[in-house]
Parts: sequence; C-alpha cells; structure tokens
Amino acid sequence: MIEKIIDGILAALNEEFEGCTLYTEEVKQGMKEPCFFVSCISPNTKVLRGRRYQHTNQFAVQYLTDAAEPRADCNRVSEQLFCCLELITVDGELMRGTGMEAVIEDDALTFVVNYDYFSYRQNDIPAMEEKGTETNLKG
Repeated sequence: MIEKIIDGILAALNEEFEGCTLYTEEVKQGMKEPCFFVSCISPNTKVLRGRRYQHTNQFAVQYLTDAAEPRADCNRVSEQLFCCLELITVDGELMRGTGMEAVIEDDALTFVVNYDYFSYRQNDIPAMEEKGTETNLKG
C-alpha cells in the first residue's frame, strides 16, 4: 500500500508542478533541478481489535530549487503543497493527508505529511471442528 500512496503523491505533484522532475530513489549523478524526492520515512502498524489494523505512514516530500531566490521559491512551493497533497487519489479513492508541516533549511524544503488508513485481515486459521458426545441415563 505504501507504493500506491507514493504513486498518488507523485500523480498530485505531477499535476501541480509540470516540468519538475520527480524522484523516489537516491540520485548519484545527473539530478535535474527543480525536483522533488518522495519517500516514506516512518511506516507504523498497530493492532486494534481482532483482525483490524491501523496504519500510520509519514511521508517526506523534499523540494530542491534552482531559483535565484531559493527561500522565496520554497515558500511558494510549500503553500502549493498544502493544497495539492491534502487529498490524493489512491486506487481510485481519495485519501486525506494529515499532520502537514513544511520546514525550509539550507535553501531546501522538506514537507511532511501523514496518510493513515485502517485495514482488515482475513483469518487463515481454520475453524475448530465440532465434537459431539452421547450420554445414557439410568433410571
């Protein structure tokens, strides 16, 4: 599911920021700015009851600019990210981003957002067999 969420983030970024390069893996050489790096930085799963699970996934969207005024460009992009990443499409369904936060350091923007969901796992353990007993009463 994490890869599907990343695909949803990439689709939203591609629609909002045409012409920006999108990366999901580290680039050793040939990085083209302006660009975005998208990664899941903190996936977490918690058992609720029975076979219900709560998944909390924190994603980092990093933006590197080639603008003459990098901080102003990062401020502009951060405002756009709050809007375009609030709702993304994952498997044809809308998923809401929560806990959004933007941090600008060293002329680069790091935008953090959570995409959380619940899941239900089917039980693969076979049900117990029924056992019957016979009793005789003496009377």
